[in-house]
Formats: sequence, C-alpha cells, structure tokens
Amino acid sequence: MSELAIELHWQRAEVALQTGKYSNAHKVQYNASNELEVDAAPDWGGHPDHTNPEQALAAALSSCHMMTFLALCAKAGWPVASYQDYAEAHLGKNARGQMSVTRIDLNPVVRFDSGFSVEPDKLNEMQHRAHRYCFVANTLADSVEIRVN
Repeated sequence: MSELAIELHWQRAEVALQTGKYSNAHKVQYNASNELEVDAAPDWGGHPDHTNPEQALAAALSSCHMMTFLALCAKAGWPVASYQDYAEAHLGKNARGQMSVTRIDLNPVVRFDSGFSVEPDKLNEMQHRAHRYCFVANTLADSVEIRVN
C-alpha cells in the first residue's frame, strides 16, 4: 500500500500560549512538494483565505467520490467529459453533544460526450454506487448527502 501521509508544521508566534490569544495558522505538506496554508474556520477565528480542516474533509470526500464515480463510469462505458462538485461541510453538535462535521453535502454535475445521455435515475444510481464504494465516505459513515444535478 502506498504511503498516505502528510506533514503538519505549526510554530507559536506569540510570547505565551494563552486561551484565545494565539494563532492556529499552520502549514500542511502533501507529498513533499504541495504545501497548504491551514487555519481554523473563520467562525472560530481563522483566516478566511486559508483552508480549514472542515473544508479539507469536504474536499477529500468530494475528490474520493469523483474518482470512484469515474472508475465506475469507465467500467460501464459511460463517456464522462467533465465533472464538477460543490461540497459543503456543516458544523453542529453530534448525538453526544460534541461539535463535529454533522453532514457533508455533495452536489455533483456530470457532463458526457456529445450524443451520449443517461436517464436521471441511472445517473443517480451510479452516484450512490460511487458513494458506497468511496473509501472516505465509508470512513464517514452516514453523514453524507448527494444531490445529483
């Protein structure tokens, strides 16, 4: 199995680590060459231009779902020309009263080669199959909604 790792780097910039008086900004490095500025969500004091962990979770799910969908379409002979998604992570309290990502909504839009079409119910079924086989979705269990457009 390939190495599925990241490196995270945070350095305190303030004199002391005091509640509400330090920055959560840090860097996450993927595969030694891709570095991302990460911070808390803006509602929690993070910089709005930086990625936050909740967005990264939504991106991981969206990306995994798309790759699974494309693999299934290739196997079925469906000529996908483009795929886009708007994924949104929702924060709230879980059943134990803890803050969590309570749901992630995927809104995939699929376009096929000219002359090819598929019935909406078949497209919906393929999206739900992709959800069933997606590694990240299987990790998240029941907190994903797919709205096929």
